[in-house]
Amino acid sequence: MSQELSYFRLSLLSYLRDSHPHLANNNAFIAARGDAAAETYSTAVKNGQAHDQAGEIANETLYAGLLFSPYRTIVRILWNEFEKEVTPMLAEGVAIELLPKLVSVFDKYDLSDGFDTTPEYDQFYTELAGAIQILLEDGI
Repeated sequence: MSQELSYFRLSLLSYLRDSHPHLANNNAFIAARGDAAAETYSTAVKNGQAHDQAGEIANETLYAGLLFSPYRTIVRILWNEFEKEVTPMLAEGVAIELLPKLVSVFDKYDLSDGFDTTPEYDQFYTELAGAIQILLEDGI
């Protein structure tokens, strides 16, 4: 496929910028995932699926493994738990700084697409908030 950004590549890029900014510059990942989604869409249409249904099927391919966002979780924690320390306007920038420093917390959990609906999520949230507090106290 050509190097131009297809609908699926653009859609993924936009989502990554918002939810997984550390992946937004990974052009190979975006191209591979976008092309796979386009192929899935094309196959679904050829197999008789309506365009809306084909789009839903393609989106499953496009966003697989990306629905849970550690970055967005950090932003949410900063908004909910540390509003006095980090203003909401600065939360996204601070979250970018914190993200690589919190990998040890992320690695303890299976951060799959539906992770935020699991019983482990509350423990994860609490542990992550504690780690964020320590980092903020230490000046990140």
